[in-house]
Amino acid sequence: MDKRFWGVIGVIVLLFGGAIFMNNRQSAAPVVGVTQHYMGNLQSKVTLTEYGDYQCPACSSFFPTVQSVKQKYESTVRFQFRNLPLTSLHPNAYAGARAAEAADLQGKFWEMHDAIYENQDPRGQSGWVVSKEPLNEYFVKFATSLGLNIEKFKKDFASATVNTRINADLDAFKATKEPLSTPTFFINDKKVDSKKLLDDKGQPSVEKFSKVLDDALAAQNK
Repeated sequence: MDKRFWGVIGVIVLLFGGAIFMNNRQSAAPVVGVTQHYMGNLQSKVTLTEYGDYQCPACSSFFPTVQSVKQKYESTVRFQFRNLPLTSLHPNAYAGARAAEAADLQGKFWEMHDAIYENQDPRGQSGWVVSKEPLNEYFVKFATSLGLNIEKFKKDFASATVNTRINADLDAFKATKEPLSTPTFFINDKKVDSKKLLDDKGQPSVEKFSKVLDDALAAQNK
C-alpha cells in the first residue's frame, strides 16, 4: 500500500475523531455552580452576602431591615443572597429554596424571595412553614401572583438543576468553616459579627448595618 492510501486513512481517522470530540462538547451538561443572585450596584467593590434559610425565624426578623438597607445603599453596594436551608431545624426550608430557585429560572428570583419571607409565620404555627404540601398549597399561589408559567415552575421546582444550585450554596458555606447559622452575613467574603448588626435591644438595625457598610465603602475608597 502506498503513502497516498495511508494518507487518506489518516484524514478519515482525524475527521472521525473530530466528529466525536465535537459531539461530546455539544452533549456535555453545563456545570452548575453556586447561585448568582445580585441586586444593587453590580459594579460595587463592596458585596454584602446573606446566607439565609426561608423558614428561619431570625431570617424573617432580619428581612424588613435588610430590605431597608438595600434601598438605602442600592447605588453603592452589591447585595447577594445564597441558600442555607437548615433542614434539621426547618423541614420546609429546602422547599422554600426550591421555590425561589425555580422562580429564578423565569427571571423572578427576588420577587419570589420576598414573597416567601413576607408570608413566613415566624412563630412556625401556620402557612407554608407547617404545610405538608407547601408547593401546591402556597408556592404555586405565589408563582401565579408573579405571573409565572406554573407548569414550568412546578417542573423546575422538582428539577436536578434547582437541587444542584442549592447544594452548591450549601457547599460554598461549608467551605468557609463557619458554624451553620442563619442568617450569616459576609462583606467581600469576610464574615460580619452578627452582634454588630443589632441594636441595644438585640434587634436588627438599619443604623448598625449602615455603620458596617459605610466602613467597608470607606476602606475601598482609600
